[in-house]
Amino acid sequence: MSIERGLSLRPYNSFGLPAQARQLVRIRSDADVRRVLDHPELGRAPKLVLGGGSNTVLTRDVAALVLKVEVSGIRLVEERPDAWIIEAGAGESWHGLVEWTLAHGFPGLENMALIPGTVGASPVQNIGAYGLELKDRFESLDAVDLVTGRSVTLSAHACRFGYRDSVFKQGGFAGLAGKSLITRVRFRLPRPWQPVLGYVDLEKKMAETGVHEPDARQIFDWVCAIRRAKLPDPAAIGNAGSFFKNPVVSAEQCRDIIGRDPHIVHYPLADGRVKLAAGWLIDACGWKGKSIGRAGVYEKQALVLVNRGGASGAEVLTLARAIQESVYGRFGIRLEPEPVVV
Repeated sequence: MSIERGLSLRPYNSFGLPAQARQLVRIRSDADVRRVLDHPELGRAPKLVLGGGSNTVLTRDVAALVLKVEVSGIRLVEERPDAWIIEAGAGESWHGLVEWTLAHGFPGLENMALIPGTVGASPVQNIGAYGLELKDRFESLDAVDLVTGRSVTLSAHACRFGYRDSVFKQGGFAGLAGKSLITRVRFRLPRPWQPVLGYVDLEKKMAETGVHEPDARQIFDWVCAIRRAKLPDPAAIGNAGSFFKNPVVSAEQCRDIIGRDPHIVHYPLADGRVKLAAGWLIDACGWKGKSIGRAGVYEKQALVLVNRGGASGAEVLTLARAIQESVYGRFGIRLEPEPVVV
């Protein structure tokens, strides 16, 4: 087991924020986790699990032992009459997995193309885009308990998926936040494949191209084009993707807001509540393109906060809090950040 000390984490977080790890160990298997736990010093140390760093805001150097997840491998586990079961190592690129499934004839993840980060982070956040969420394609996952070193397999029910939420983000006695390290994830891709098209941007693409029965590759290409037009590439401009969750309000609250702002972007949900577009709320408060210090709001999408060059985690948080106060002052809605603040 190799222990790296005083390592810069700037290359390991998509915001490109400055921070150092006092100690870091690369995890490539369940056995690597157990070696850490059996170590006389590292076993008792506080731990921070780090995947692709695409959902993390680093505000300081990390004193905890950083477990950098690099478990690799993608394979077809089982071919059922009604589904393909695909397994991927937690350290694999999420977008790389989506490309692999399409290249091997296993469609079903195309709506979530180009989401940054690793496979292991996908169930933690219950990632989603363009009408599809991770939970819709989830089969099970393997994780290692960071206290006992025991390997466990969790079902969708055990993961307690919610909107951008799961048991891995929940604390307390029943939550697993900071208690487990995900090593492998399995996905259930339904057969026969059916496109998921009930999303405004995809409907626009169908109208523009005249293609009303797209295949999975066409949807993949559309999603990539839409995301590239709206969202900055983290390799060019540091960011963590969508910074705030889209708030969900009651139908009555929504009617009240529409009475004052008729153009608000909103999506009725099956349970009678309404999801509001956080980006629209932020834009309506005049934040698009604005900056505080070296942290700013992306000019093409107000939901994305960016590092304009040399920003610190503190500057990003200051900007985020100013936006939250502004939106609450105008709409009475508290925006909840998506990234984990360290």
